[in-house]
Amino acid sequence: MAGLGRALRLRALLPQPGPPPCAGPRRALRGAAAVPRARADRFGGVRVDLAELRGRRGPGPAAFGRWLQDSVKQWREEGRIAVWLHIPILQSRLIATAASQGFTFHHAESDSSTLTLWLGEGPSRLPGYATHQIGVAGAVLDESTGKVLVIQDRNRNVNAWKFPGGLSNPGEDIGDTAVREVFEETGIKSKFKSILSIRQQHRHPGAFGKSDMYIICRLEPSSFTISFCQQECLRCEWMDLDELARTKHTTPITSNVARLLLYGYREGFNKIDITMREFPAVYTGLFYKLYHRELPESYRNITG
Repeated sequence: MAGLGRALRLRALLPQPGPPPCAGPRRALRGAAAVPRARADRFGGVRVDLAELRGRRGPGPAAFGRWLQDSVKQWREEGRIAVWLHIPILQSRLIATAASQGFTFHHAESDSSTLTLWLGEGPSRLPGYATHQIGVAGAVLDESTGKVLVIQDRNRNVNAWKFPGGLSNPGEDIGDTAVREVFEETGIKSKFKSILSIRQQHRHPGAFGKSDMYIICRLEPSSFTISFCQQECLRCEWMDLDELARTKHTTPITSNVARLLLYGYREGFNKIDITMREFPAVYTGLFYKLYHRELPESYRNITG
């Protein structure tokens, strides 16, 4: 699973760049080092990104500490409720300086860390960071034969049949993850049709103790010749759906979804499918995907 180890981090709402610079101490740091710029966000906080100093000589710990202390004092007087401090990895020496003034870690990426300081009344109300990872599997059903694509993982203690899948990449849609993972593991090309099920599990050992969402999608194949990944898969085959629903050599979630898929195959997929529609978001230029049971046309067009 090429997505393995690249857990999708569902990001809490962080301050966005764009608002005008926030008033703050603008005196030069000792030694003519560049001065960080503070920007107000629309939630009443302040964002400081030291990466903006890239290419210029940034402050040392002592000078940065004095600037930060003066700035925090002024932000409190202005009624700001929080500070978001983004520190590139190459300036990590400044983390201890910020921590000594009450800043705490919020999250880290591969090349930077973000610290926060709550300035408002009472306990911090800042949103948390990553709480879930998203795994997606594809149940690829060939409706002409009633066979479904299954694999056995190579690096597992029990050789149970399951649907191919893996972790979603950042910014990747659910259906796109399923199609990609199926192709990477089995060589089969497919098209997203619907969501069949969602599993939620907390304190997942494979998600660093965070929560895990595992989504199984119904896919339609557009190729049929298997060329599976030898490094990740022990076996791969087209199996009769009825056999997968009955076999004991599978995982509980695969068994249950196989029975659900068999029901849809026999009685109509409209009885089991959770389909997707795309809508414009409230944020200009952005769109979102809404997944739900299919609505009859007469209900889609209800107006006041």
